[in-house]
Amino acid sequence: MTTITISGPPGTGKTTVAKLLEQRLGLLYVYSGELFRQMAKKHRMSLERFGEYCERHREIDEELDQYQLSILRQGNVILEGRLSGWLAHHHHIPALKVLLDASLDVRAGRIVNRERGDKSKRKQEILKREKSEATRYKNYYGADVRDTSLYDVIIDTADKTPEQISELILEALGR
Repeated sequence: MTTITISGPPGTGKTTVAKLLEQRLGLLYVYSGELFRQMAKKHRMSLERFGEYCERHREIDEELDQYQLSILRQGNVILEGRLSGWLAHHHHIPALKVLLDASLDVRAGRIVNRERGDKSKRKQEILKREKSEATRYKNYYGADVRDTSLYDVIIDTADKTPEQISELILEALGR
């Protein structure tokens, strides 16, 4: 059984890499961020505002986490999510836990290329989102998002193509 979690901050290439691995491995790919976006839309809030709302409504994160846990327990999946690696680790679910990272400047540039906008404004949005998530995860679970010790593979994506990153993950899988 092959289960991979892909975590990391916005703009590190998680989705692109996960889709490449999906094609190469033929595994189901699940993007937990899409559920979060759907929930924000259902509540008629921007992602930023919904993140702030979640700081006061733990049940939103709990619903998302239960969804991710059910996916992880089924196995044979690539699960992309900010907490997916932590959840697999914390609940002793066998998985290759991958963390993708890059500098704030690189990540903001990628997001501007993908979604347009002003780079300095995007940096502020990223920092605000990361602070909100770090606060929620620390308060709800005692999880420190800066603790990288639980990951099997940590990749700085700043100077690598998505193909190179996916090859590094495949090597870690022994493929």
